[in-house]
Amino acid sequence: METKTRKFVKRARVSRPTATSLARVLLVDDNPATRLTLQTVLEAGGYYVDSAASAAEAVGKMDRREYELVLSDLQMESPQAGLQVLAHARMMDYQPATAIITASHQGRAPQRDSTVLIEPQDVPDLLTKVADMICGRATKRLERELKQAGVGC
Repeated sequence: METKTRKFVKRARVSRPTATSLARVLLVDDNPATRLTLQTVLEAGGYYVDSAASAAEAVGKMDRREYELVLSDLQMESPQAGLQVLAHARMMDYQPATAIITASHQGRAPQRDSTVLIEPQDVPDLLTKVADMICGRATKRLERELKQAGVGC
């Protein structure tokens, strides 16, 4: 009887994953302190996080694994490196959500309407924007799949 109770208690402790808790994020930033801090915050928020220190490293990771979201610093090894990362992400078949993450955008506006500037100083806002982008991506993907299957939305 005690064994059955233990099994029940163990099962009761297992939490069900949410849509965002299983999301994989690629974080691209050449500053190790910023990268580690943001990775820690995102992991504490329930995300799987891979990180890259350069545009070339990020491109290689995107080619090997699917990501729900790609967050990239704007300026890394070159002034356009972040935009190159996001451009590559948008070409991927799995179409991850993309955003520029920067401490200061120095008066530069994003070059595309779909690019979101995220400032990491406000952690709750950062996690809210990340969740919104991942959920938006999941919705678009589901709509595409339903359309391909011939099911109306």
